[in-house]
Amino acid sequence: MAPSLTVKVTVDGIEVEVPNGSNVLQACEAAGKEIPRFCYHERLSVAGNCRMCLVEIEKAPPKPFASCAYPVNDGMVVHTDTPMVRAARRGVMEFLLINHPLDCPICDQGGECDLQDQSVGYGGDSSRYSEDKRAVLNKDLGPLVKTVMTRCIHCTRCIRFCTEIAGVPEMGATARGESMEVGTYVQKALSSELSGNLVDICPVGALTSKPYAFVARPWELKKTDSIDVLDAVGSAIRVDTRGAEVLRILPRLNEDVNEEWLGDKSRYALDGLKRRRLDTPWVNRDGKLVRATWPEAFAAIAAKLDGMPGDRIGAIAGDLADAEAMIALKDVLASLGSANVDCRQDGAALDAHNPAFYTFNTSIAGIEEADALLIVGSNPRREAPLINARIRKRGLSGRFPVAMIGAEADLTYRVQHLGDTPDVLQTLLDGTHAFAETLAAAKRPMIIVGQGALARPDGAAILASAWALAARTGMLRPDWNGFNVLHTAAARVGGLSLGFASGKTLAQMMNGGVDLLWLLGADEFDTARIGAETFVVYQGHHGDRGAARADVILPGAAYTEKSGTYVSTEGRVQRTAQAAFPPGEAKEDWKILRAFSAMIDRPLPYDTLDGVWARLAAVNPIFHRIDMLPRFGCGDQTGPVSQGAMSAAPFEQVIHNYYMTDPISRASATMAACTEAHRPAPSVAVAAE
Repeated sequence: MAPSLTVKVTVDGIEVEVPNGSNVLQACEAAGKEIPRFCYHERLSVAGNCRMCLVEIEKAPPKPFASCAYPVNDGMVVHTDTPMVRAARRGVMEFLLINHPLDCPICDQGGECDLQDQSVGYGGDSSRYSEDKRAVLNKDLGPLVKTVMTRCIHCTRCIRFCTEIAGVPEMGATARGESMEVGTYVQKALSSELSGNLVDICPVGALTSKPYAFVARPWELKKTDSIDVLDAVGSAIRVDTRGAEVLRILPRLNEDVNEEWLGDKSRYALDGLKRRRLDTPWVNRDGKLVRATWPEAFAAIAAKLDGMPGDRIGAIAGDLADAEAMIALKDVLASLGSANVDCRQDGAALDAHNPAFYTFNTSIAGIEEADALLIVGSNPRREAPLINARIRKRGLSGRFPVAMIGAEADLTYRVQHLGDTPDVLQTLLDGTHAFAETLAAAKRPMIIVGQGALARPDGAAILASAWALAARTGMLRPDWNGFNVLHTAAARVGGLSLGFASGKTLAQMMNGGVDLLWLLGADEFDTARIGAETFVVYQGHHGDRGAARADVILPGAAYTEKSGTYVSTEGRVQRTAQAAFPPGEAKEDWKILRAFSAMIDRPLPYDTLDGVWARLAAVNPIFHRIDMLPRFGCGDQTGPVSQGAMSAAPFEQVIHNYYMTDPISRASATMAACTEAHRPAPSVAVAAE
């Protein structure tokens, strides 16, 4: 007889049915019973260190059991609140507090500390220990994580996170007993792009946020649910503000996207929101930018547009542009007779005729269903750390062969490096490479094509070849679509979905290709390529590359200062929420464009945010689906148009510095410190010179 998939357990008189192999703690939670714990975490392996989750089990030896490490049996009867359990938990808490310093008034964890909460709920009211507390030297973990290791209770959550989730096993424990210390074996800054999550999982104040130290208490903050836009993943975040200032960004739970984790750049670049900000319009007069009023700035643009042919006007959308601003700018240019719009600052050869050609079709959660992976021209660890963590999670759960074509990199999981040129892709397509058989034999294979493969002259040929390989190896089926494009820009999929890639391309608008160029937060291309006679309007929130070349500057709002719609790399439509107000005279981008359209007597047909959203949905119905992502297979295997042949040039990484990829992170002092901390050491020859 096959073993049962579920077992019945009675917890405090409540019978629940849980999967076979669950532990007692999970059964108690299924029954709605709260079990205190410090070392146990749902996404980490079981350690059984803290012994706080004690329960009593009938027909077992008369002693308390650690529920996190004890498997359930059919018919088991568990008691979570008996005199034995209460006494045992009080004893455990008493032991935990022997060496813990009672410095809650100066601890940044105060107000959201598991140790505080559980000592009140399950501990005693006094201690029998009067010996001196031990002291432990603090460890330097880099610019992001602050340590007060005397507070550490040795739950080992941080060690298990680094090893299991982040895949960078830099933390561990040395010595034993009272001499045991948690830290890095060799003092160095943590090299994981997910190190900030250590602050979230630490149940005490041993690991806290270094940039946030002594800044605010949790009850002082206004909490706003929003979406991260510093990469293309679309992680769920919570923005904490006090007054007009963003003080903290934390992850929110979203099992389909980021689970409960967040990348370090998305978490810590927030100090860039208050540095190098544009807070008033500027106009170039006699070769010098001077402050101006909104009517003066609009008048300068209108004077330049007067009599200008529509074909000589163009616009480029930046990587942080919201869909509302892009559709408003596109409509303004259309009223002027121009269709020259582009959202591909890197010149990536993305075919916008079919959403399947430019989205992450498998979906982020769908990675866990795949059984083979080929990465082409991408470094997911730098481009999307949370997608990289999901790939690692899939690799740890069972056999999952991963191969990569591109520059070699440590992706935190085992990867078979096939080469760094498109020739390898051709051998896979021909079926002469051994890994082609691996892909063909897999039930649900997938391919990830990065911007390093598409942002090059032969990008269109590589895109078509990757699609052809996906079709040949069974990735494109009615029940499964294994073809994925990994983007690095939050605005890219939204721009392509709105048709913000028509008329002249960015390359064609350079070197005098247009007479007026409107930059919507576009800072990720070489502005020296813009023609010397081209009149440049820069609309954005930071004084970055685009603003340095501008003739007129229109100050906009950052993503924490507006309700904006973004489409993630997997095609998920999400909205940010306004957590603070823009500084000075800065306005929301679509409102700036609406006001300008009225000034030139070509008013846009919407005056409210609801009207803009209706316009978005009219252009593309996907904007009706907020935070919903239907899973589609692939019915039509017709691929993108191939243009030219693939060259022999090796693939290059598109992100060389993870910590500085956009105007916000480049303005961040914290990200500058991270860049310096992770700068490669100079070679011996250079040092000698």
